[in-house]
Amino acid sequence: MRRALREVASESDATFLQRFFRTGPGEYGEGDKFLGVRVPATRKLVRQFTDATLPDILVLLQSEWHEERLLALLLMVRRYQRGSDTERRAVYRGYLTNMRYVNNWDLVDSSAEHIVGAHLASSPRAEALLMKLTRSKLLWERRIAMLSAFYFIKRNEFGLATMIAAQLLHDKEDLIHKASGWMLREAGNRDRKVIDVFLAAHLHEMPRTMLRYAIEKLPEPQRLKYLKARP
Repeated sequence: MRRALREVASESDATFLQRFFRTGPGEYGEGDKFLGVRVPATRKLVRQFTDATLPDILVLLQSEWHEERLLALLLMVRRYQRGSDTERRAVYRGYLTNMRYVNNWDLVDSSAEHIVGAHLASSPRAEALLMKLTRSKLLWERRIAMLSAFYFIKRNEFGLATMIAAQLLHDKEDLIHKASGWMLREAGNRDRKVIDVFLAAHLHEMPRTMLRYAIEKLPEPQRLKYLKARP
């Protein structure tokens, strides 16, 4: 798997990706390393390595190279979606045990919904676990909590998403504001009342980035009204 990634890597893409994912000192992706493989090329490799064992995938997930971690997560998603109940539990446990390696927004966004969200959909522990992640000191664990709610949103179950978004109203990270606003928008696309009720309760304490993302698809007059109402 490592060799296959390097065969499609590009030095110029590595330079671009290190800038794009903010890997400089003090930035959210500080210290992350890139081989220079674009996402479509990584996704193509998933089909090539469908027989990889979960232990081998988890070793890959612990890599210092971003694209190796992404390939591992995409393989875990595929294994979860196509596996038996036993295999799904193993993938889910492996994900939780190795969350520290799910440490950039694309890694979270390509996996949290499909593994954590999907697994918790039938669990009475869903709220407890996601709220625990919401309170984490780690940016990426909080984003995992918010993105896991996407699975519920797609089933027209909005309670967890709005609960998590409310808990994250005062988060200091822009990447959390964007994720929360995005999930509220997705919920509102399916049921307009969800976003109206949330805004009625929280408009004046919402970060502006979160608000802009949440109301992006509203009719223009209503979008402008909400923006003007938020100091």
